[in-house]
Amino acid sequence: MKIISYNVNGIRSASTKNFLGWLEATDADMVCMQEVKALPEQIPEIIAVIEQLGYHHYWFPAEKKGYSGVAILTRIKPNHVEYGCGEEWIDKEGRILRGDFDTFSLMSLYMPSGSSGDERQTKKYEFMRFFQAYISELKSIHPNMIISGDYNICHTALDIHNPKSNANSSGFLPEEREWMEVFLNSGFIDSFRHFNKDPHHYTWWSFRANSRVKNLGWRIDYHLATTSMLNRLKRVVILPDAIHSDHCPVLLELAISND
Repeated sequence: MKIISYNVNGIRSASTKNFLGWLEATDADMVCMQEVKALPEQIPEIIAVIEQLGYHHYWFPAEKKGYSGVAILTRIKPNHVEYGCGEEWIDKEGRILRGDFDTFSLMSLYMPSGSSGDERQTKKYEFMRFFQAYISELKSIHPNMIISGDYNICHTALDIHNPKSNANSSGFLPEEREWMEVFLNSGFIDSFRHFNKDPHHYTWWSFRANSRVKNLGWRIDYHLATTSMLNRLKRVVILPDAIHSDHCPVLLELAISND
C-alpha cells in the first residue's frame, strides 16, 4: 500500500504544473494533501480527474478562501471520516482531517506556521499543546494511526540545511524541536528516519536564492506512525523531483497487515 503526503501549496496552482498527471503515474492508494487552498466546488475539472483515477475524496477547507485546507484521496473507502478536531479556531483554518479504515486511521495534518510573526507563533504553540492532548486521547480509541502532513517543524539539525543560522527561526526553535521529541516519545515513529539516518534530505525549500536547486531545504513533512504500526512500515522516500509546489511529496509504503 502506497501513501503519499504532499503540501501542494494550492491545488489549482499545482494542477497547472501537471500535478494530476503525476498523481496518475504514482498510482498511490492514499494521498494526504495540505494547503489545498480551494473549495471542492471551485475545482470541478480537478475533481473529475481525481474521480476518474478511482479516488474517493474528502476535503476540509479553511473558511478563509485561498488559505490552508486539507484533503484525503483514497482508493479504499473509509469506514468513517472525521472533519476537524472540535477546536473552533483550528477547524476554521482547515487543519485536520482523518479517515478510519479497517486496520488503521490516516490523518492529514497542516500545522500552523509561525514565520509571519509573534502572533502566529503564539497560535502555533497553542496548536501544539492542543494537538498533543488531542492525539493522546485519540490513540486510546484508534491505536493504529498514521499522521501525515506538514508539521512546520524540523526535528533535529539533520533536518535543516543550516542549523546554526536558523537557530532562531520559526520551525527550528528549541521549543518546537522539544515538542516534536516529546510527541515522538509519546508513542510515534518518524517513519523516514526509521529507514534513513542521513542528512540533506528535505521536503521544503524557500522560493528565494535558488534554494531548491542548491538543496538548501528543511524537512518539515512527515509520516508519523504509532509504534504499533512498526512492523507494517516497509519503505519511506522523499520525492524531490516532483515540482508542483515549494514542498515535495513523501511516500510511505505500508504492508496491508502485521502478518
